[in-house]
Amino acid sequence: MSFSPVSALSPLDGRYAGKLAALRPLMSEQGYMHRRVQVEVAWFIALSDCGFDEFKPLTPGARKYLMGLVSNFGEADALAIKEIEKTTNHDVKAVEYWIKSKFEARPELLAAAEFVHFACTSEDINNTSHALQIQGARDQVLLPALDGILATLTKMAKDFAAVPMLSRTHGQTASPTTVGKEIANVAVRLAKAREQIAGVKLLGKMNGAVGNYNAHLAAWPDFDWEAFSRKVIETPAPQGLGLVFQPYSIQIEPHDYMAELFDAVARADTILIDFSRDVWGYISLGYFKQRLKAGEIGSSTMPHKVNPIDFENAEGNLGLANALLRHLSEKLPISRWQRDLTDSTVLRNIGVAFGYAVLAYASLATGLGKLELNEKALAEDLDASWEVLAEPIQTVMRRFGVQGAYEKLKEVTRGQTVTAQALHALIRSLEIPEAEKERLLAMTPGSYIGKAADLARRI
Repeated sequence: MSFSPVSALSPLDGRYAGKLAALRPLMSEQGYMHRRVQVEVAWFIALSDCGFDEFKPLTPGARKYLMGLVSNFGEADALAIKEIEKTTNHDVKAVEYWIKSKFEARPELLAAAEFVHFACTSEDINNTSHALQIQGARDQVLLPALDGILATLTKMAKDFAAVPMLSRTHGQTASPTTVGKEIANVAVRLAKAREQIAGVKLLGKMNGAVGNYNAHLAAWPDFDWEAFSRKVIETPAPQGLGLVFQPYSIQIEPHDYMAELFDAVARADTILIDFSRDVWGYISLGYFKQRLKAGEIGSSTMPHKVNPIDFENAEGNLGLANALLRHLSEKLPISRWQRDLTDSTVLRNIGVAFGYAVLAYASLATGLGKLELNEKALAEDLDASWEVLAEPIQTVMRRFGVQGAYEKLKEVTRGQTVTAQALHALIRSLEIPEAEKERLLAMTPGSYIGKAADLARRI
């Protein structure tokens, strides 16, 4: 059976393949191989500058050629490495052999070929490659997608800052708010989560089989290998890797930073699940309409339906992303003694977790772009809910010492259909200053919004 989008086992590479084009070069196996080549080449070139008699500094031409192996790496190169792996049955060794195969017509590089992967354990290459993959995915795909959602939410919060809306606590009518303020609540939460994602330091280690530079010191006992490793890892790309040095590890980098990052992404996703469900509910109440798309069908039997599918897809895919992200954050920091292999297969699914998150962000962006505010429905809902003014009336009564204020309003409003006329009659009977009576009589459910508009505009 030939592979195609309809035969893909995962919907990320099937139904949704086109929506994840930006993530695929970074988080696919080809992307993993690409980063491995980058790490091996950076280490090799840096070794040539250590002052070792056995490995003289590479010429500018050799350096340019090596950097070209990284910058020009493509699918044919990845397939060539996979072909070597059929013999080696070891993916990192296959990368090493592929790089050495590129030296055959270059005597300078061929003479130094044994310094490719010098003193490295496979995990020196793998952990830094994963960090580079995550760096690319975070900075080039995840954060820009979240920034797009944040920009939309911020604009909506300001545009709808003063549009009154009935709140619902426990599903029941409650003190009014504004549409903009409710969206601002989400934007502020998401902005904080976004900064936490961006702030996670991505670590790398290159310290040998159990983290002690054993092989390195066996070769050159007097060389400061720790300082050299730090330099390679922290020097910005392309000369180095542009990561943060991890000084302590077993054979594998501990992955604590990965857990921190995945937890941060999951937190952002949880905020967006909450938002997706709320918007779904507001659409159900008629507060938002959805722009129609020509040819789109909401139901196979009910022609009238325009379903909130984008918010439902977002919710579902955010849930899948979080299930994977939470497993990753719980599993990856755990390794038996100095190394077991359980992290290796799990790490290959980072792209899947990110894929479901990015897919959800795209659905949310699409859904938000279809929304149209239905101010008529919002106003009608408010006008049918005069009972929400029981709160300000009893609060003013308390201010002026009216005994049993809460209880009196409870008796008049709880479980009853409350009209403006009934409330106004109550207000006129109160023993409070006339100016306060007039202020309460002028109040409507739509005007009782507190500082909501100001808070929405402030973000």
